[in-house]
Amino acid sequence: MKEFTMHIFQHIPFLRVHAAKVGSVLDEWKGYKQSVPTFGAILLNEDMSQVLLVQSYWSRASWGFPKGKVNKDEDPYRCAIREVLEETGFDISRLIDKNDFIEAVVNEQTVRLYVVTGINTETKFQPRTRNEIKNVEWFPIADLPSNKKDITSRVKMGVGPNAFFMVLPFIKRLKRWIQEKQQGGSQVFRRNRQKSVGEVEVSQSKNKRQQFAQVIQAEMQEMQALKQMQELQAMKQDVHSSPPARVARRSDANSRSQKPSFKRQLFTDQLAPAPQQPQPHCHHHQPPHQQAVERNHPVRAKESSAPTRCDDFQFSAPSWVNFKFNRKAILACLEL
Repeated sequence: MKEFTMHIFQHIPFLRVHAAKVGSVLDEWKGYKQSVPTFGAILLNEDMSQVLLVQSYWSRASWGFPKGKVNKDEDPYRCAIREVLEETGFDISRLIDKNDFIEAVVNEQTVRLYVVTGINTETKFQPRTRNEIKNVEWFPIADLPSNKKDITSRVKMGVGPNAFFMVLPFIKRLKRWIQEKQQGGSQVFRRNRQKSVGEVEVSQSKNKRQQFAQVIQAEMQEMQALKQMQELQAMKQDVHSSPPARVARRSDANSRSQKPSFKRQLFTDQLAPAPQQPQPHCHHHQPPHQQAVERNHPVRAKESSAPTRCDDFQFSAPSWVNFKFNRKAILACLEL
């Protein structure tokens, strides 16, 4: 293209002065070409199972929708009518709906295609332009590929997905449009009809990422809860697997309390439960140590047998609830 443009600039006098900057001129021209929007139509048969595609005269292996660039100050739907008439010879002016269209951005160029239904498959199409459209044919929508890796068209029609590269950006949205139209809910589609394919894909990928993050978070919480439950079960197993404490019952008929079945804790802050009737002195409940002191050392036993309060110094444990120590008697035994 650059070489051809340089020959043109050298042979045309008023362009010859710009021959030194052919590269920048071509770049500006390409930018302008991509900035001009393209309008066309998607022609569907009566039951919306087939779509009309055209094949370019120069690109023999590619198929696309009838469309073209808009002229200056031309309405988009009028541009679509004109392009369809030029490339197929069919007039859609009475069938087109200005509110039913699918718009996408393909190669930085805006492409809007108006959806037209109810076309008879027996219609004879005759392009009105020379050396622009080679073939006009109907294709089953179900056989068209949805992406570049979809080989449905190759299997069913013998045509690879690359031949429909201009159709791929619209197939998924066209199928949704047909499904909603058949269900009578086209308003949902119209609310999103002006979104480009890139915007739709970004929105879908964002929703998928959010859903994936929520699933991962839920699984982590579930695993954490399961881990905590397993730890609690392990603790319970450790407790139950320890040797059980011996259970003793008091000989007193009025008391039927049972010792707790857990490990002994000899020295705790918990005091022994108070008796039903207060006993001011503890000399009636002398431990064996004090009895031994009285037998061997009567004097020392007499000094140590002085009435003392039970709460002078007490040790209690869950496993020895009713056992009490006499501090003075123990000290007297230690002096021996």
